[in-house]
Amino acid sequence: MELVAVDIGGTHARFAIAEVAGGKVISLGEPITLKTAEYASLQTAWAAFSAQLGRPAPRAAAIAVASPITGDVIRLTNNPWVIRPYLIPERLGADVWTLINDFGAIGHAVAQLPAEHFDHLCGPEVSLPDDGVVTVCGPGTGLGVAQVFKTAGRYHVLPTEGGHIDYAPLDRIEDAIVKRLRGLYTRVSAERLCAGPAIVAIYETLAELEDRPVASRDDRTIWTEALDGTDPIALAALDRFCLALGAVSGDLALAHGAKAVVIAGGLGLRIKNKLIRSGFDQRFVAKGRFQTMMAGIPVKLITHPQPGLFGAAAAFAQEHQEQA
Repeated sequence: MELVAVDIGGTHARFAIAEVAGGKVISLGEPITLKTAEYASLQTAWAAFSAQLGRPAPRAAAIAVASPITGDVIRLTNNPWVIRPYLIPERLGADVWTLINDFGAIGHAVAQLPAEHFDHLCGPEVSLPDDGVVTVCGPGTGLGVAQVFKTAGRYHVLPTEGGHIDYAPLDRIEDAIVKRLRGLYTRVSAERLCAGPAIVAIYETLAELEDRPVASRDDRTIWTEALDGTDPIALAALDRFCLALGAVSGDLALAHGAKAVVIAGGLGLRIKNKLIRSGFDQRFVAKGRFQTMMAGIPVKLITHPQPGLFGAAAAFAQEHQEQA
């Protein structure tokens, strides 16, 4: 069965044609990526994708959305689009569809993708477990979190909003970062330190601590300077970001009772080499009396180029297994 797979984040909406059968993804076509800021709604972005497709779109849709999937109106967390599920047949021309949280979709990808789509980050170098909980988290425009629970040859995905838990600073530098963020947002969640835009506040705090005047710059500029090593404060900010992500992913694993952790998201893939050398692993296991237990948890990085699209299609295949 053919369907349109869609992955909608805060910055981009990605579309692809997928084929599913027997509860699994058989194939995923070349994605088309659109900037959400350039389209008024999912409907207009869908029309643009259909025009580029050059043929009528399938009348089935798997839509992953960076938002909780609740109620009759879905408002995206970092994107002004509004989705009304009951209007999907009328607005998108889909007769059958699946609507899922974006990291719920990533969870389906983690459950269905073969081992070659995962790189080892830290902990024991073993495969993902066949039973138990796998925590999935990843930085992008926000911080996505989900759980995959495997048992008796089956799996269940539990989407969460775990990226919005409170952040707990672990040293005086993080105290200063949180103080700056508290002045902006009152409440400082994990997402404020572990998502792409967080690099700005981290950068500005480090510059202030060193009494260095810095010109205002956006997160994209700072990430570029950090990754190419042209700005030492940006590089230090990247190191701090990796430490914070290690601490938060360890907290999530501890809370979930996880047997493994998978880091996802395009940003996670970009900073892979930095994560390995940054102290991410020390922060991940630094959980007091549970440090030994944490050291036994494998942490992987998903390397599939489009896990959101693949996972949305996989979620559709599971939900509509009789039709697909």
